[in-house]
Amino acid sequence: MKRYLVFFILLQSTFVISQTGSLKGSITSNNKQLPFATIEVFNTSFRTSSSSNGEGFYEVKNIPAGNFTVKVSLLGFQTSKEEVAIIPGESTIKKIELEEDRLNLDQIVISATRNRVNRKKAPVVVNVLNPQLLNATQSISLSDGLNYSPGVRVENNCQNCGFTQVRLNGLDGSYTQVLVNSRAVFSALNNVYGLEQIPTNIVERIEVVRSGGSALYGSNAIAGTINIITKDPVLNTWEIGSYFGLIDGDVPDRLINFNSSLVSDDLMSGITLFGLKRDREEFDANDDGFSELTTLSNTTFGIKTYLKPNERSKISLDLTTLKEFRRGGDRLDLAPHFTDITEQLDHDTFLGGITYDLQNKNLNSNFSVYTSGQYTERGSFYGGLGGSRTQQDSILALNSYGTTKDLALVSGAQYTYNFKNEDIITVGVEYNLSDTEDIIPGYDRLIDQNVNTIGSYAQYEWKPNDNLTALVGTRLDHVNVKGDYNIGGISREVSIEQTVLSPRLTLSYNITEALKFRGGYARGFRTPQAFNEDLHVSSVGGEPQFVILSEDLNTEYSNAYTTSFNYSKNFNKVQTDILIEGFYTDLQDPFTLVSTGAVLENGSILEEVRNGSGANVFGTNLEIGISPSKEWQFQIGGTIQKAEYDEAQILFETDGTIPNETDVSVDEFVRNPNSYGYFNTSWIPGEHFNMDLTGTYTGSMTIPRVVSPSGFLDLVDSDSFFDVNIKLEYHTDISENFQMTFSGGIKNIFDNYQDDFDIGPLRDSDYIYGPGAPRTFFIGIKFGKLH
Repeated sequence: MKRYLVFFILLQSTFVISQTGSLKGSITSNNKQLPFATIEVFNTSFRTSSSSNGEGFYEVKNIPAGNFTVKVSLLGFQTSKEEVAIIPGESTIKKIELEEDRLNLDQIVISATRNRVNRKKAPVVVNVLNPQLLNATQSISLSDGLNYSPGVRVENNCQNCGFTQVRLNGLDGSYTQVLVNSRAVFSALNNVYGLEQIPTNIVERIEVVRSGGSALYGSNAIAGTINIITKDPVLNTWEIGSYFGLIDGDVPDRLINFNSSLVSDDLMSGITLFGLKRDREEFDANDDGFSELTTLSNTTFGIKTYLKPNERSKISLDLTTLKEFRRGGDRLDLAPHFTDITEQLDHDTFLGGITYDLQNKNLNSNFSVYTSGQYTERGSFYGGLGGSRTQQDSILALNSYGTTKDLALVSGAQYTYNFKNEDIITVGVEYNLSDTEDIIPGYDRLIDQNVNTIGSYAQYEWKPNDNLTALVGTRLDHVNVKGDYNIGGISREVSIEQTVLSPRLTLSYNITEALKFRGGYARGFRTPQAFNEDLHVSSVGGEPQFVILSEDLNTEYSNAYTTSFNYSKNFNKVQTDILIEGFYTDLQDPFTLVSTGAVLENGSILEEVRNGSGANVFGTNLEIGISPSKEWQFQIGGTIQKAEYDEAQILFETDGTIPNETDVSVDEFVRNPNSYGYFNTSWIPGEHFNMDLTGTYTGSMTIPRVVSPSGFLDLVDSDSFFDVNIKLEYHTDISENFQMTFSGGIKNIFDNYQDDFDIGPLRDSDYIYGPGAPRTFFIGIKFGKLH
């Protein structure tokens, strides 16, 4: 009986095998093998996937007999789709040729829907800053490269400490949700200096979603989301790079970095290591003895790794440690309390996260559970003698040291299901914790803030036909904010618990194969709490300026609308992409910053966060990309916008103690140009040489100036700036496993830089605008097994 049973099983197995076939071949481009391409084989009843090996060959086994679509994708190449027939018991051989995706239109992104989707097909506009662009612009940190996306502008807000923030669609940094590997661990404190702390050599790409289309990531994504994706292990590579720059032809800026990746032969595990050491000396633009760019020392080290227990599950881990010291002001060789002005920050930051992904057997559903966190300890000094040498000022300066502890945690789970008609449902739950304590005893300064958010979200991607996609989603947040805010004897307390529903609707329609329409609406909110700018301390008239929340501060709400037309088409070898996008954001009870004119007993100046009557931000983003051949790439983008209050908003409020001093009000947002943009031109005549010409334009804007010739707060219309850079790069192959790249160039060729900085110990350190640095000459070298 047993013999018959064994015979029956073998016969059954032979029958099953005879009903399946396999597909194998190679993936190439310009007759070169392409390793690690993703191959998907599917029809209405079956789906499977595989990858090409390190030599570019692939084999997909056990495919049922029938007709299938073969989809091949690889970063940097246009996605290919071909039909193939699988014959029982036979191996079908298929060589697939990929075309270069010079404008990165077929890149896979995740910020549009919280799922992996082709950028060109995404129902939400996603702009991607890739390593090629960051390399072309010689961007050392995120703050250098973010300007090269429509609607995005990075600005420097302080001469003393180099506080930077990113503005998206005309709204300041507190309206933008910055993510690290899709997790909201970039806290309000990180937003103050973090853009200059994260080096670009650890970045795989940066995804930018403007306006409220990314509301599922959190309520603070009113202006949009910037998702920083760090490098995954993909190939066995290693490289060491060095950069040396001379700011204004004189001040050195040095760095050395490394990257290394190791991937197993079966692609079931991999690890990436990266690190950077940067040292920059201070820069004094007007020889008054006070810095305009801080001295800076940054050390970063990180690891990113994955393990696949089987083909359908994956465990990912990323860890990054960052230490940064920065100091600005005068006489940087002395202890801070002996100077006239010093702002000194010493950061010790740890970022990390772990994710577990699991797919079902049919690869049409995915479950993900994750937890990520960030912890920062900061030592600070804000103050000095302000040009005075009295005993009282000396005691105050000695007590101007402070400490900050900042914790951000996010944990959650997400489930995604793909229906046979390609509809997708996504549901998830998330817990966010933000805990900040900022203390400066000498000024009786305290920010003790705890924000707990339990959020759940649901999203349905409906595709009734090949041309129409509707994305309907909502996020429900229960927020609990508890905060104590003290400065110079003034105390405020916030205790808020509320539940808010934030809906989102997006429609996309393919008018033609090349022309796509997108439109969307999203609602957002911000509860009363200290945001990034509130954690920054500036210096005005030799005294520190602090921010405190007003009493009875209301929650701020927003309604954001977007429409866009995207035209993408290949004309033979010419690749083109044109995007025009309109945006309108209505703010209700917006948080506004008012200089009260009050001087506290300890001499510090007070600013207060209040609710405004309402505001509107609207405009148009435009981006054009053309690549006529693999030798040339052109990109240009820009924004025309307007940001105005419903009623005149008080910027400076007099306390009545100074004769002839009056309130100062504005109708439009300050520090907000009505036009700005960028361009990028790449010339690649061969495999060994390339040249990049890049630049940004910043239009005129209104800048508040507290220390003015009149003695009162003044509003200054700034100049416009055109910041142009050139970079030359030469690449040589020493051997198959060792290459070298030499580079050199000039940043800000025409030295378009602010020329009216305030001077001396009583200057207004916030009176700064325009490009982040003057003309800078640089050279660089990279060597290793370069990817």
